[in-house]
Amino acid sequence: MTHLTELVTKIRSKNAGPFWLTVDIFCGNPPAFLRVSTGLKTSQVAAAFATDESKIKRFDISELNVVKFSLPRPAVQGTTEDRDMHGAAYAQVLSSVEI
Repeated sequence: MTHLTELVTKIRSKNAGPFWLTVDIFCGNPPAFLRVSTGLKTSQVAAAFATDESKIKRFDISELNVVKFSLPRPAVQGTTEDRDMHGAAYAQVLSSVEI
């Protein structure tokens, strides 16, 4: 098994509004995209973020060699429970996922 960060160019997470986060996985080339898009299961992402798989939206964008996930934020942006207002640290969660 290989860690996701060993296969891709970059993993980026960002705020997608007060209730959602987006995680972009930039694969860099078609072979890496194929390996990530077929090897990384939405259930793995759900487990990594401790959320229900049915709430995750997945987009495999072959033209850009990008796999994108949108998921509910664990806390509403800007509330006292929110520890990452910009959503930037969530990319780290996927870095050690194995495929």
